[in-house]
Amino acid sequence: MKNTLRVHEIYRSIQGESTWAGLPCIFIRLTGCPLRCSYCDTAYAFRGGETMTLEAILEKVAELADGGGEWTATDASSSRLPLIELTGGEPLAQAAAVPLMQALVDTGFTVLIETSGSMDTGDVPPAVRVILDIKCPSSGEAEKCLVSNIRRLRPTDEVKFVVATREDLEFMEKSIREHDLSARCQVLVSWASPLMDSQFDPSLKRVPESMNPVSRREVVDFLLDRRIPARFQLQMHKFIWPPDQKGV
Repeated sequence: MKNTLRVHEIYRSIQGESTWAGLPCIFIRLTGCPLRCSYCDTAYAFRGGETMTLEAILEKVAELADGGGEWTATDASSSRLPLIELTGGEPLAQAAAVPLMQALVDTGFTVLIETSGSMDTGDVPPAVRVILDIKCPSSGEAEKCLVSNIRRLRPTDEVKFVVATREDLEFMEKSIREHDLSARCQVLVSWASPLMDSQFDPSLKRVPESMNPVSRREVVDFLLDRRIPARFQLQMHKFIWPPDQKGV
């Protein structure tokens, strides 16, 4: 049904990544993802969750944003949290994610969506800020990226590369140059944090043994040496809470 979504969790935290890092944010984590990236730290969202109507999701968001009180977009005195992110899993794997985003925008929220790049972003409402992952070779899913999504990027969007190996770094640099990404939107680079035992899922792809792992320092050195105009980022929430803690 187009008015329901399979939701794994809805919670309030700080934004841990992107240019929005550090800001209070409400996260809507949807269940399910067609990819199995080697470094995925939210494999628990591949399955399970609860089927919720759009109305129920909006009610939960309102409760977290402002305690459930009445609010309108013109209420300048409101202390409601303004930032919402749809994440997963892969939020665009569920058709009703699009009307949900539009409803959140219509209510006055700033809306972000983090997507793997494997699902078409053409129907994402124009007011929504897209954070588009471009999967690197060590993920095992690099071939799933839709080039049409890259062509569709706007200055308000962001692209993210998660890197774990030297091969990823070379791929990242080539992609940035080939698509002139730094001139089109903000480019983000994250180091793939090693998974804890509690985060590992047997369905995840394996990093080929022929690849050469890199450290966080080596990622930064590469960006500096190659003069790559990208923003290196750490997952801020993993420095505040345990790396495998849910709902943060």
